[in-house]
Amino acid sequence: MSDKPVIHVIDDDEAVRDSLSFMLETADFVVRAYDSAISFLDRLPDVEPGCVITDVRMPEMSGLELVRRLTALGVTLPVIVITGHGDVPLAVEAMKAGVIDFIEKPFDDEAILTALGVALSHDAGADGKDAERMAFAQRVAALSTRERQVLGGLVAGHANKVIANQLGISPRTVEVYRANVMTKMQASSLSELVRMALLVGIDR
Repeated sequence: MSDKPVIHVIDDDEAVRDSLSFMLETADFVVRAYDSAISFLDRLPDVEPGCVITDVRMPEMSGLELVRRLTALGVTLPVIVITGHGDVPLAVEAMKAGVIDFIEKPFDDEAILTALGVALSHDAGADGKDAERMAFAQRVAALSTRERQVLGGLVAGHANKVIANQLGISPRTVEVYRANVMTKMQASSLSELVRMALLVGIDR
């Protein structure tokens, strides 16, 4: 058994699984690969500490279902989900279920490595969490009413067009508000923005 954190890669697509495993091993991680959520769960008693990277859409059991199963079993491994562009609402739902981050395809190596750094250091103490929550709450307070509405739509997993329709504005205007929200919240990605919002209690 390795004394390094082990990255558990779960994807039914062999090409994605192999390329992701190769990249992580090149970055000096220990990797275990699984072709389904079921095969990972079958190995649970012997699974080493570390982090799980799973595709969100898989046959038999989705990444979201896996997260819920792990939570029910009391397994505390941090989870990162990989999602196609159309699966962002599903990924947002996964974050509400406890996922650390989600990464949209196609992704670059740096995005995965950055997310892993966050996931593996996620055991920060409660004091750090409280300070983080306070900082995020102050940023939310600086948003305009419309920006707050757009943030709520994003956290609900809605596409720009849906948010535009709900607010009676154009999708292009939603894009402008979305960019403003990202800047004011100091978020580098949609997943980071959603994580911030959930931490301060914005869930819709």
